[in-house]
Amino acid sequence: MDKYSKLLSNTVIFAIGTFSSKLLVFLLVPFYTRVLTTEQLGTGDLIVNAANLLIPVVSAGMANAIIRYGLDKSVRKSDVFTSGILVIFSGYLLFLLFRPLLDMIPILHQHTLLIYIYVLTSCLRSLCAQFVRARELVRLYAFDGILSTATVILFNILFLLVFKLGILGYVLATICSDALSALFLFWIARLHRYLRLNRLDWSILGGMLRFSLPLIPTNMFWWITNVSDRYLVAWMINEGANGLYAMSYKIPTMIILVSGIFTDAWQMSAITENNRQRNQFYSTVFSAYQAIIFTAASGLILCTKLISKILFSKEFYSAWQYVPFLLIATSFSCFVTFLGSIYMVEKKSMATLITTVAGAVCNVLLNLLLIPEYGINGAAFATFISYLLVFLLRAIDTHRYVNIHWSAFKLLLNLVILLVQAFLLITQEEKWILPEILLCLVVVVLNLNQLLLNVQKIFRKVLK
Repeated sequence: MDKYSKLLSNTVIFAIGTFSSKLLVFLLVPFYTRVLTTEQLGTGDLIVNAANLLIPVVSAGMANAIIRYGLDKSVRKSDVFTSGILVIFSGYLLFLLFRPLLDMIPILHQHTLLIYIYVLTSCLRSLCAQFVRARELVRLYAFDGILSTATVILFNILFLLVFKLGILGYVLATICSDALSALFLFWIARLHRYLRLNRLDWSILGGMLRFSLPLIPTNMFWWITNVSDRYLVAWMINEGANGLYAMSYKIPTMIILVSGIFTDAWQMSAITENNRQRNQFYSTVFSAYQAIIFTAASGLILCTKLISKILFSKEFYSAWQYVPFLLIATSFSCFVTFLGSIYMVEKKSMATLITTVAGAVCNVLLNLLLIPEYGINGAAFATFISYLLVFLLRAIDTHRYVNIHWSAFKLLLNLVILLVQAFLLITQEEKWILPEILLCLVVVVLNLNQLLLNVQKIFRKVLK
């Protein structure tokens, strides 16, 4: 299949599976704000994010190695899956020895067992899902997304509304969903056929570890960039403030939703695309991608108050004021992920680590500086600056491998307009609607022409 056709086909399939599932999860936001207090939501958010920090450590970053090596046609699939299983269970056994350390963390010590179960089920689900995607069973991968979301909703209703389990129910819903998803994929895709310990090529396991081990600190530093601000908000202000801040992330999730659909398909195309036209391929795709992301961010900033009224209860409505800068930060996190695919293709894990460390250090320093002065919005602005820094570093560094044709002026102009929109929305209590609409229209006009040209180019190649 032609590279554009394959990218478009996979994107459509992931969109059908992922968009519907992610949309359903997004609709749980009003449910959470009505059955949980700000303190409960804040604590539950900290538990989940602590577990998400531990997952790449326990699994040794195998999720990335499985997709990278699994799509390599010169590597046996059984070696990839068996290596993943061995690493995850070995890492989990070591993780069990560190329970006393987790018990020493004040916010988490009451929920240590919950974190252990969450980490195990999430690792197994990720292993099975990424291996299914590496086998290019994209329809099964997409269907699993819908199925797991349905079970998340079911368990949330059961644990929070029926049994009223509070924080326990909030986390347990994801645990049960991940466990069922892992079992479903293992059974349907007959993954037992790829468990061959006696025929394992240990050189493949070694190669996967060399690729994935630098990604362990990388994921930890990404966690610092993404989540450390929440712990600092809880520590420097209070857990109720972190509950508001956690809720404000729900609207930027819309951009991650759009980006995630594309990223799943793009990684498969990027890894398998190695011909001389790679520069043009990457440039064409990124041009259309950034146009979609900037337009979506501008529209969401315009509609932030309206969306917040619909999704949030009165107790959480004030979270809208932290959304604009998080939307801009999320936009650049999408671009960072796009450039990260180049490092994945080239197996340059150390470059991924170095740029990520720069963003994490920047994020922590700015959080310590800005939160005392500007409160929660200081944390949001720090997150934006951190992602912008990582994007700039990767844009410069990846030029060695792929010569993407940037439109620096257009990127800068989009960024300036989004920042003006954010400042207007946050600072102006009245007479903000008309300027916001005009600025949003400018972003649409600025990007629509480029978007249409690139979409037309892609469809022309597909039809040809």
